[in-house]
Amino acid sequence: MVQTVKKIWPDVKWLLNYMASILLYTILILLLVLGIIFIAYILDAKKNASSGEYKPPLYNAYIIVSQSMTPVIKVNDAIITKRVEGKEINVGDVVTYLSENPEYPGIMITHRVIEKNQVDGEYYYVTKGDYNQVSDPLTVKESQVYGKVVMRIPKIGFIQVILSNYIGWVALIVVPALAIVSYDIVKLFEKIKNHKRSERRKNKIVVPDMVTNNI
Repeated sequence: MVQTVKKIWPDVKWLLNYMASILLYTILILLLVLGIIFIAYILDAKKNASSGEYKPPLYNAYIIVSQSMTPVIKVNDAIITKRVEGKEINVGDVVTYLSENPEYPGIMITHRVIEKNQVDGEYYYVTKGDYNQVSDPLTVKESQVYGKVVMRIPKIGFIQVILSNYIGWVALIVVPALAIVSYDIVKLFEKIKNHKRSERRKNKIVVPDMVTNNI
């Protein structure tokens, strides 16, 4: 049994290291993106405060929780949006807007623009989820749009969901970390034991006395 464990453990350790590396790199990329967004948000907020005009953040990030934009944007994908002028939004663009529908007011929705109109200097958009059979019931005003989708990061939401759960945190972070640390501790004790064994063998070697012959 011990021999079997020793044989398969290197593969298990490699798998744990691989999973941990993917997780850490994903978190690093997410933190980097969020850091850039945060810096842009602060700089843009200062600019807006000085002008006295409220605008949505220059960049923002959202986690998709519905399948309305499948297969282009899937559930648990993260999207990055950029605030743009109404004239810069064209048919075919995917935008995130604040819903004014009485059935789900105040909800951020990410759908594709399928029609664009201008009335009295303001732009209006007809939007639709790629997965949906019909367009959204209400026309979206330019002032409702928070930004145009400029980037998609697949499945980032899974990490958020898992790490927000105690069991998921233990499974993804604590268990692999403990396994790797335990393995390294075992290997350290084995090295110490082998070193002591080697020292004992050296001490058991008897060096014969030098014999000289008188001439």
